Amino acid sequence: MLALRLTRAARLAVQLRRLLVASASAGTGFLLLCALGHALTHPDAPGASSLRLAWCAAPLAATVYLAVAVARADPGTRPRPGLSAIGLGPGRLMAVSATTTALSAALGSVAALLGFLYLRGDLTGAPVDGAVSGVLALGQRLPAPAVVTLLALVPAAASAAVALTLRPRAPRPAPSAGSRRYGRFGAYGWGAARETFGAYGRYGARLASASASASAPASASASASASASASASASASASASASAQPAGGRPAGAAQADPGGALLTQASDTRPPATTDGDGSARDATGPAPATPRSHTTLLPWGIAVLTAGLAVETYAGDTATRDAAPSAGVLLGWALATLGLALAGPGLTHLCGRLLQAVRPGALRLLAGRVLMEESHRIGRPLGVVCAVASAAYAAAALHDADATDFGPLSLIGAVVVAGCTVATLLTAAVEAKHARSDTTDALLRLGAPPTTLRAAAALRAGALLAVFGPLTLVVAQLASLPLAR
Repeated sequence: MLALRLTRAARLAVQLRRLLVASASAGTGFLLLCALGHALTHPDAPGASSLRLAWCAAPLAATVYLAVAVARADPGTRPRPGLSAIGLGPGRLMAVSATTTALSAALGSVAALLGFLYLRGDLTGAPVDGAVSGVLALGQRLPAPAVVTLLALVPAAASAAVALTLRPRAPRPAPSAGSRRYGRFGAYGWGAARETFGAYGRYGARLASASASASAPASASASASASASASASASASASASASAQPAGGRPAGAAQADPGGALLTQASDTRPPATTDGDGSARDATGPAPATPRSHTTLLPWGIAVLTAGLAVETYAGDTATRDAAPSAGVLLGWALATLGLALAGPGLTHLCGRLLQAVRPGALRLLAGRVLMEESHRIGRPLGVVCAVASAAYAAAALHDADATDFGPLSLIGAVVVAGCTVATLLTAAVEAKHARSDTTDALLRLGAPPTTLRAAAALRAGALLAVFGPLTLVVAQLASLPLAR
C-alpha cells in the first residue's frame, strides 16, 4: 500500500521514467511470448526456438539495467533522517523501491500479454496477417504455466536487481592519513599511540627511557626524604610544564616511555592523547580524517581484457558459422563479453578524460570540467560504456545488412529499439542523477559570482571530451565486431 501511495504521489519526471520501465518490460515480454509461439509452431526445430529465447536475454538485461537506474534516481525512496523512527529505515525503503519496480514491470508484462492476444485474434476473433504470424501459434492453445513464467521473468529480475543494488550496507570507515602507528624498532604489534616514522631515533627522544632504565636497579633502602623531594620536584616540573603548554596538549619535543622502554607517543605531537575504548583499541580524539577521492581506473585493464576476449569469441563464432545462418549463440556471448568489458572500462576512461582536460596548464574552465568528470566517473562511466557497446553492435548490424542484404524482421527491430532505448534512457537518468548530486556545488559557484555561461561551457566541454574519446572507440569496436560477420 505504501508503494502504491508513493507511486501515485510521485512527480511527473519520476512517472515518465517508470513509464519507460513499463514500456521496456512490455517489449521484452512480447519478445518472450513470440519465442514461445515459435516453439509451439515449429516443434521440429527446438534449436531455433532456443536461439530465439537466448537472444531475448539482451532486451531483458537492458530492461533490468534501466529499472535499476530509475530506482536509484527516485527521490521518494532515498533514506532521510528521521524516517527510521516511523519504521521507514533503509531496509524498508529498499523493499518499497523493489515493490514499485515490480509493479511497473508487471504493468508492462500485462500490456505485452494483451498485445500478443490481440495479434492472435483471441480478443477480436480475427488474427493479424503479416511477418509475425509464424510466431503467434495461431490455432493452438497457449500453455498457461509457460505464459505466466515468461511474463513474471521481467518483474522478478528487475525487483531482485533493485533490491540487490539498494540493499543497506554498513558504512565503511574513512581512511585517515596518519592512522598507522609505529612502535620501537623490532617491537611486536602496534604502538599504544600515534607516532611518526623516525621518532624513535630523534635526538632527545630516549632520554626519558634511559633515565627510567638507569634508576630501575637502584637500592630499595633509599631514604623517605629523598623520595619525597624527588616527587615534589617532579610535581613542580609537571605543573610548570602544564602551565607553559596549551590546554589539552603536550610540550613539543617530549616523549613518553613505558617501563619496558617502548616509545608510546610522538615527540612533536601537539594533539591530545588517544582515548581507548573497552576493547583496548585506541581512537583518535579529533575524529577520522576526510576520505581521499578514490580512483576509478583500477578496473580499466580488466575491462580491456574482457573486451578483447569478447571480440575473440565473436570472431571465432563468426568464422565457424555458415553464411546464410542466423547469428549463433557464440556471437551473442561475444557481444555480451564486449558489453561487459566496455562497462568495466567506462569509469576509467571517463576518469582519464577528466585528467586530460586538466593537463598542460589548465584554466578555470578546463579545471572545472575535468574535476566534475573525475567526480562523476562512477555515475556516468558504466552507462557510457554500455551505450558505446550498443552503438557498436548497431553499426555492425547495419554493415552486415548492407553487405548481405539481410532482412532482420520486425521482431529484431523491436529488440533493437528496446535495447537502444533502455541504454540511452539509462545514460540520461544517470546524467540527471549526477546533476542533482552536484547541485550544492553549482549553487555555491553561483553565489560566489560564477556566470551561468561558464557552467554551460564546462558542460559542453565535458560532452565534447567524452565524445572525442568514446566516439573513435565505438568505431574501432564496431569495425572489429563486423569483420567476422561480413565474411
